[in-house]
Amino acid sequence: MKKGLNWLLLLGVVVLAVLPLLLVQDSEFGGADGVAEEAIKEISPSYEPWFQPLLEPPGGETESLLFAVQAALGAGVVGYAMGLYKGRLDKSKK
Repeated sequence: MKKGLNWLLLLGVVVLAVLPLLLVQDSEFGGADGVAEEAIKEISPSYEPWFQPLLEPPGGETESLLFAVQAALGAGVVGYAMGLYKGRLDKSKK
């Protein structure tokens, strides 16, 4: 029962993270990539990128959302690993 609830909660988090990507179409928020691209074009107008992105997000804010989700997942993995090893260390001391 508890594992099923955990998977359901994880699915809910994923849906909440992906749903704005699909629903918000014309979001505008500039990031470092856009500023860097403008600076490169200013320095060397003939520069052409080596490749194009496989998936272009619908707006700039979605890039920020993806970065935040990536950071949260990374923090979750690190926190889980630290808790797991701390728990193992406490059990071995008993």
